[in-house]
Amino acid sequence: MARRASPIARWALGLLALGVAVLALSAAWAKWRPGREVRTHGPENRVVRVQVLNGSGEGGIGSRVASYLREGGFQVVEVRNAERSDYFASMVVARREDVSSAQAVARYLGTPPVIRQAWTSDLAEVTVVLGSDRSRLRLE
Repeated sequence: MARRASPIARWALGLLALGVAVLALSAAWAKWRPGREVRTHGPENRVVRVQVLNGSGEGGIGSRVASYLREGGFQVVEVRNAERSDYFASMVVARREDVSSAQAVARYLGTPPVIRQAWTSDLAEVTVVLGSDRSRLRLE
């Protein structure tokens, strides 16, 4: 003869099933939701050129960030180590008076701080300096 579950056990099982359903829907929404349009073109409708400098001291992180930026439609023109390897904070440096290109790169990477350091450079409009807080960047 089969035993009937108590009302508390049925209630707990129903609550557990509801939690699993909510988690499944949340995962599906995160995977298939419409993505935000990321602006990868700067002034004059040119693709934003980005220089990546690894100042974190961890080997290979510059290449990972460069690959992620390329997947996002940015043109990575240089990847190398920074002059120092002890930067604490990652940052995006605007190399032009107009910081909109740097802000687009920062939004794509998870909003590290944007600093304006305008100078004449044919290499890149934006420089990404990676610091030891690189785990805060969005790379997936």
